[in-house]
Amino acid sequence: MTTTTKTNFPYRYDVVGSLLRPAKLKQARAEFAQGAIDAAQLQTIRHAETKRVVQKQIDLGLKAVTDGEFNRSWWHLDFLWGLTGVGHYDYKQSYKFHGSKTRTDNADLVGKIAFNPDHPFFESFQYLQSLVPDDVLVKQTIPSPTMLFRDNRSDNWHEFYETWDAYLDDLAKAYHETILHFYELGCRYIQLDDTTWAFLISKLNATTDDVTAHQTYVNLAQDAVHVINTLLEGLPADLTVTTHICRGNFKSTYLFSGSYDDVADYLAQLHYDGLFLEYDSERAGSFTPLAKIWNHDANKRLVLGLITSKFPELEDKAAVKARIADAAKQVPLDNLAISTQCGFASTEEGNALTEDQQWAKLNLVKEIAEDVWPEA
Repeated sequence: MTTTTKTNFPYRYDVVGSLLRPAKLKQARAEFAQGAIDAAQLQTIRHAETKRVVQKQIDLGLKAVTDGEFNRSWWHLDFLWGLTGVGHYDYKQSYKFHGSKTRTDNADLVGKIAFNPDHPFFESFQYLQSLVPDDVLVKQTIPSPTMLFRDNRSDNWHEFYETWDAYLDDLAKAYHETILHFYELGCRYIQLDDTTWAFLISKLNATTDDVTAHQTYVNLAQDAVHVINTLLEGLPADLTVTTHICRGNFKSTYLFSGSYDDVADYLAQLHYDGLFLEYDSERAGSFTPLAKIWNHDANKRLVLGLITSKFPELEDKAAVKARIADAAKQVPLDNLAISTQCGFASTEEGNALTEDQQWAKLNLVKEIAEDVWPEA
């Protein structure tokens, strides 16, 4: 079905994307990997579990819902592998989370980057769209294109391109065409998840005394702005595109720390309709950079990730409301919203919560938003 629902912003209470994988789905994926069931049987189980979790979000009162990212194992790699020109290889090392080791999958270039009209995420979106009523919006999440020129994924770009800029232009084009196809299928709300800015916070700050190294990260930031704004150019006016600035999320651990100050100038240049910002711990710093990130854009909403998705304990409502009031000293309250700081399962392993605790967190987000913004 195609919905005509429009949104100019993220909603006052919003879901970041990923949800805890149910035991049935985890078991089915394991059986599929072992050859015990085929792709059609896996899809049947995935569809059933997706339908259940979508209905739960609707019953909870969410105005935008996701498929929980049940169609993937990683928040980013499964999507990247679906693009033309991207392959799968063994990184042979875990990503450097604090206190936990990941699997060693990675992506790399195997040819020129291009839009893939048969990307498996399109089928997943169509199924998700078929599950929702007209007054509920489907939110599609995909990784930012910046994730393809980090972590050794583009080291061999020169095998396929004469210049780095030509590669970046193809990457932006592939994303632009991919998003347009989602739009043609009925998508009106898409989110690009991105750990690059949190990575840059740590690197830009750490290299201030090393001019050469520092310039490397400045170049990365500038390339990120260029690719993102290029892919966003000319998209339909009734398509909302946001980003989630993630600090890493694996088994309730994290990758990066630091204030947004070091990247605020770059974030302010991005032509997104909204930014989801993680603010669930002291590692995020103060709200001071919000004013610069918002950049007096009346059509931009900053979503404060004040409720952690990493741990089950529920935050104190009064304390969260006080933090929203504090943030409103930097950005008008009308340009703010709240969510959990991240999804609940950026990889299929998931965070250290139960499903009931997950729903309690999302319900808390909704209750606080309705108190702060009565029109929510």
